[in-house]
Amino acid sequence: MITNLAVFVAGAAFAATPCTGLKSVSIPNTTITMAESVPAGNFVPPAGGGGGGQRGAQPAALAVPAFCRVAATLEPTSDSEIDMEVWLPESWNGKFQFVGGGGWAGVISYPAMASALHEGYATASTDTGHKGGNANFAIGHPEKVVDFAYRAVHESTVKSKAILAAFYDRAPKFSYWNGCSTGGRQGLMEAQRYPEDFDAIVAGAPANYQTHLHAWDLSVTVPVLKDPAAVVSAAKATALNKAVIAACDANDGVKDGLLNNPRQCKFDPSTLLCKAGDADSCLTPPQLEAVKRMYAPARTKSGEIVFPGKEPGSETGWTAIAGGQAPAGVSLGSFQVAYDNVNWDWRSFDLDRDLKIVDEKVGTIINAVTPDLSAFKARGGKLILYHGWNDTAISPGNTVNYYSSVLSKMGQKQDNWIRLFMIPGMGHCQGGPGPNQVNYMGALERWREGGIAPDQLLANHVTNNRVDMARPLCPYPQVAQYKGIGSTNDPANFVCKAPQSNAN
Repeated sequence: MITNLAVFVAGAAFAATPCTGLKSVSIPNTTITMAESVPAGNFVPPAGGGGGGQRGAQPAALAVPAFCRVAATLEPTSDSEIDMEVWLPESWNGKFQFVGGGGWAGVISYPAMASALHEGYATASTDTGHKGGNANFAIGHPEKVVDFAYRAVHESTVKSKAILAAFYDRAPKFSYWNGCSTGGRQGLMEAQRYPEDFDAIVAGAPANYQTHLHAWDLSVTVPVLKDPAAVVSAAKATALNKAVIAACDANDGVKDGLLNNPRQCKFDPSTLLCKAGDADSCLTPPQLEAVKRMYAPARTKSGEIVFPGKEPGSETGWTAIAGGQAPAGVSLGSFQVAYDNVNWDWRSFDLDRDLKIVDEKVGTIINAVTPDLSAFKARGGKLILYHGWNDTAISPGNTVNYYSSVLSKMGQKQDNWIRLFMIPGMGHCQGGPGPNQVNYMGALERWREGGIAPDQLLANHVTNNRVDMARPLCPYPQVAQYKGIGSTNDPANFVCKAPQSNAN
């Protein structure tokens, strides 16, 4: 190990040994493949390496401060090949932030690493043991399934901290997790399996019930593909959304095109049933049934709820599921792995039969649904969950359900360490018509380091680099209620309250 490195915190922090010396660090089951100094300026990630565009496309350059870039390959088993990177800034804030992945991962999350680097964090990411965005890597490779599920993140965390300590000659003051979607699932898995890895976690829109999420997707997509008359076009989805907003927008006291609490909306889509013929402004009977399936939870034949449906207000994002497109490869992956067959025929999908098999063979490894987080809590851990109500990739009700399961298991009064924030009008992890730019990590830091719990989060909507909407986000189940006076774009004119019972 490299020792006795001089460190200067609060200002520029420089290691006494050149960055390239880290290649000599010896860590079990680890080969350090790169250790190089990167000057401040534009950093161009490797092609296909998570640069923010399409996989395989030339990534966009990322503006970065000066840092030491370390890459390593981990081999905890004979069938493991886990690539990871850890970036060590010259000006270090003394903290560590691991950033999560998305979908089936398969890339290093370079843009998220660059964001963390700008805040002064030493930061890390992993491809979870494979390349590419589908599940082909896992077929016939059970150890790689485990790597993707949890081992790659844990091993990369341990190894990153060892490299960090060698460079700075001390451990980080605090270690944070920051991820959404698969990154949210990864964060919850860490809290459940390895509560000592992180001091605090941000987990957005977690895909933590992955096998059930994918089963819900197919339970809607397959019937539509078997009956082309049930396809809901983009124009019809837009008409449906306009009808929903018209019926329910005023429920929260502000007509702004957003549903502050979609579960108050009792809109009946049958009011759009075509009276004669067909038009973009109405729904035929088969289309109406498809719409009802979108809103509804998937259920087994015995009535057991498998996974919740989408929320009112999210309709414009439905076409990928109910618009006649083939099932997403991400959703097929769980079943391809369960049946050990990359050519598994989704046309034969049967919810009861296939869910049982995928849960037995994949879910027990990948799903992160354990509600007992006592060990994480006992270490002083803090957890911020968030989810956009307009998310059409992962139903927001899943995060509400998981949060509720934690309270049911550990007791209803848990807001001293875990809080959930639901975001009106936000899509999957970001975007959408609602306020969707939030400094989750800042709130988490203040909570974990300063004991200041997040009673509200400030959320902004930005258009052309200008904030055109600002709202407070409230800890669930509270919602932001307009006081009735002043600008609706001033967060000070809202107060967090329990949701009202009246609804349309």
